[in-house]
Amino acid sequence: MSKKEKKKGKKKQYPSNVKRGLVVKTTGSWYLVKVGDEKKKCKIRGKLRLEGFESTSPVVVGDYVFVELDGEKKSCMIIDIDERERCIVRKSQKWSKQKQILACNIDQAVLVATLIMPETPVEFIDRFLVSATAYDIPAVIVFNKIDLYTDELMDYLHEIMEMYEKIGYRTLAVSALEKINLDKLVELLKDKISVLAGNSGVGKSSLINAIDPNLNLKTQDISYKYLTGRHTTTYTEMYELRFGGYIIDTPGIRGFGLADMSKQDVAHNFPEMFQYLGQCKYYNCTHIHEPGCAVREAVERGEIPWSRYRSYVNIMLDENDKYRKEP
Repeated sequence: MSKKEKKKGKKKQYPSNVKRGLVVKTTGSWYLVKVGDEKKKCKIRGKLRLEGFESTSPVVVGDYVFVELDGEKKSCMIIDIDERERCIVRKSQKWSKQKQILACNIDQAVLVATLIMPETPVEFIDRFLVSATAYDIPAVIVFNKIDLYTDELMDYLHEIMEMYEKIGYRTLAVSALEKINLDKLVELLKDKISVLAGNSGVGKSSLINAIDPNLNLKTQDISYKYLTGRHTTTYTEMYELRFGGYIIDTPGIRGFGLADMSKQDVAHNFPEMFQYLGQCKYYNCTHIHEPGCAVREAVERGEIPWSRYRSYVNIMLDENDKYRKEP
């Protein structure tokens, strides 16, 4: 599996009215591109749309693109895409054979999660981490709304955070409402390009507003009847932070189906399993039912967390075109 997605072809020469810009917002058929100090509303040239992209959109936030400027119309047309690196990707919910690229050219992927109102499933966290690991993207889990946690829930949170940190992922517990540990979140985001993802209702927009009130993003309460989030962020957009760096806010997502990954690759993206992969009795061991499996033995000894192994098995047993059907 490719670690990065490239635009094929040699370096091209462009006329003087073509400039390189950064895509900072996508709104369906329109794209907002930062060219120099200006932001220009652009569309994609038809030919570019038809070049065989496997993703739901040929252009995403974080892409560096080449735009053809029209001085009279004060508009621009995206005619080409520069090489991509470090994309966070999931399987498209609408089109089973396509993938959805959430953002490209990022320094880190930040998953905002909650243990209450609404609860983020552990398997959702694991699927996100597997995708980030596959593309060599440093991943961080930020647990929000800790002001609502009971003592029992806080104990459980500490167990989860310790588990992920032991594996090698960074974690942080915060509260946007009570402004708990926001200084640590600022330190985490400073001078980096970070993508924020998570279920609807976990408080991504509220966290962004708490660390940079000037952005004043729209927020909305969760549904107390169903204890689920309501979509607040409609489109993916990149914001410049007052303390340095950029943050990409994405619409809330319910499921995180894995894309661009064969079943043989899945275990390689669970870091705690990697060290055991060459120790199994059979070289093509799936780590599910075979005798002499070093991974399952490590699970039984408590060296691999049971919840992580369960997430691995659920991915491997997915019957919907390699991956389990998303909720």
